[in-house]
Amino acid sequence: MTNLLATSRRWLIGGFAATLALMAGIQLNAQAIAGHNSNAPVNYAADRIELQDRQNRVVLSGNVVIDQAGLQLTAARTLVNYTDAGSLRIQRIMATGGVNVRRGNETASGNNAVYDFNRRIITLSGNVRLRRGSDTLNGGRLVIDLVSGVSSVDGSASGSSGVAGETTTGDGGRVSGSFSVPEN
Repeated sequence: MTNLLATSRRWLIGGFAATLALMAGIQLNAQAIAGHNSNAPVNYAADRIELQDRQNRVVLSGNVVIDQAGLQLTAARTLVNYTDAGSLRIQRIMATGGVNVRRGNETASGNNAVYDFNRRIITLSGNVRLRRGSDTLNGGRLVIDLVSGVSSVDGSASGSSGVAGETTTGDGGRVSGSFSVPEN
């Protein structure tokens, strides 16, 4: 019985260590998006662009593509809030409808996204999927801090993302994923 307990502990500790190592791998993978220069110029294209000067915003709709220093955001519709104190300065981009954020070989997707330029945080919510190569991470909400380089995935979309009313991933609000194990 003592031998069985010792073996079980070793297996549990080994499994926990392997899980931590795999999570560290996806954390390192999230660095591609998190290493982004959020001070670079922003380029955009869409089927329709509406400037709402009095509200200090621009509505882009239909096949929206926004590029900034190798980071590309695509969506069905975006709302760009800005300030105009002598020069235009983007404050926030809110995107809806099949949102994809891509940089290099890393892609994050979700139903909605908020790119907060002041806080330098990108938040995706609703059926979130983070992919790099064959590694995947699924959840309800992904927060990418462009300053610290830390990305986190929650099982549900509730929280301080600024995007309310999102549904979870359909698996009880848990984070799930798949990691490739390199052969030695």
